[in-house]
Amino acid sequence: MSAPARNSSRKPGLVRFGVFEADLETRELRKQGRRIRLQDQPFALLAFLLERPGVIVSREELRDKLWPADTFVDFDHSLNTAVNKIREVLGDSATSPRFIETVARRGYRFIAAVHMSGNADAVPQQLARVVPESQTDLPRPHRGVTRILFGLLQVMYLIFYVEALLHWHALDRIEIFNVGAPLVTSIVIVSAGVGIPLRFYLLSAVGFDHAQLGMKFHKIFLGILVFDLFWGIAPFLIVERIGFGPAFGATAALLYVPFAERTLVRMAYPNAG
Repeated sequence: MSAPARNSSRKPGLVRFGVFEADLETRELRKQGRRIRLQDQPFALLAFLLERPGVIVSREELRDKLWPADTFVDFDHSLNTAVNKIREVLGDSATSPRFIETVARRGYRFIAAVHMSGNADAVPQQLARVVPESQTDLPRPHRGVTRILFGLLQVMYLIFYVEALLHWHALDRIEIFNVGAPLVTSIVIVSAGVGIPLRFYLLSAVGFDHAQLGMKFHKIFLGILVFDLFWGIAPFLIVERIGFGPAFGATAALLYVPFAERTLVRMAYPNAG
């Protein structure tokens, strides 16, 4: 009697990759045995990619599989949000992917070594850039940390603006680089008035984890750069109180802040989405 044929179409219940373990039956994700919370839609997306490791899964295929035709949602926004949620819990990045690779204008591909339940061997990866599993355990900046740091920078600028408006009368005695006090006062008041709503927008966007923040910040970065560079010389407004050396040092640090903002946004909201 011949042996019964093995059902190769049966989907595995447990998938291991790096320090993570996904139970496709109970829809649970664990890291080193500890359960990690991941919403249903992002988990469904992760499970679909895990079932096809090393294969480019098109956005159209994901839409047909996970977003039925009778579902009225913004597909691009929903997909980008789901991918970002997965990357957040995995500590992954679109710019330096260890698990999910974005293939421009095509879709996504799971690139890490995958171990299926009941199979001690890793699923073969036909990729030139697969990251060795030993490297997948390296710590990476968490999206939550980068978002908090970005938010703190916005709070810092808000404090600057509010302090300038509360003490605007003291600006009448200040001249910067031979610019008269009345002009300095006008520029500071107007820029602070513009900066407050700008910072509240960025603070609320990062606070509510707006999926399109990366793209929007990229579009307005030049304006933010000019704006922040101007406020970078703010320490010279109080140079008489703190001295030239501290004012110069503080200005040098503040001039770097807009570039730090851009780096944090790129880490938390990669443009490739």
